[in-house]
Amino acid sequence: MSLLDAFTRYGAKPLTRHRGLSAMADDGAMVLNCWPAYFAHPEQGVLRYEDRLSREPSESKHIGLLSQHLALARDGALPVRMVVTTQADGKVRGCHARPDLIGKVVKFDGDHFIIDFTRKQEVSPVPSKSLRAAGRKSR
Repeated sequence: MSLLDAFTRYGAKPLTRHRGLSAMADDGAMVLNCWPAYFAHPEQGVLRYEDRLSREPSESKHIGLLSQHLALARDGALPVRMVVTTQADGKVRGCHARPDLIGKVVKFDGDHFIIDFTRKQEVSPVPSKSLRAAGRKSR
C-alpha cells in the first residue's frame, strides 16, 4: 500500500504522496507516519512510539507540520491513528494502516514526543445474560 493510500484509509492526506509525516483526518484525529525502529512495549497492551523532531532537518516543511499536529493532538486530547512505513536496504518497501490501534500523545515538549497506542475497545451489541433473563420474566 502506498503512503497516500494508508493516510486515505483514515480520511487524511499527507503533505506529499511519498514523504508526509502527519496529517489531520476528516474526523479530527491526527494521522502519524511511524517507522518500526521507534516502537517499544513499555507495558502489556501498550505500543509506544517515541521519536524526536530534531532527527530531521529543521527547515523541512514536514517537521513544522508534524510539530503543529502533535501540539493540536496533545492540547486537544485528539486520537492518533497509525500508519507504519517499512523499509529494506534503505528503500521504502510499503506502508500499512493499523485501524485497530488508537494513540494518545503522552509527551511533546517541542522536540521529543511519545505516543502510546492501545487496542480500540469494541462495544458488544449482545445484551448481557442478566438482561436477557429479565426480558423473559417480563413476558
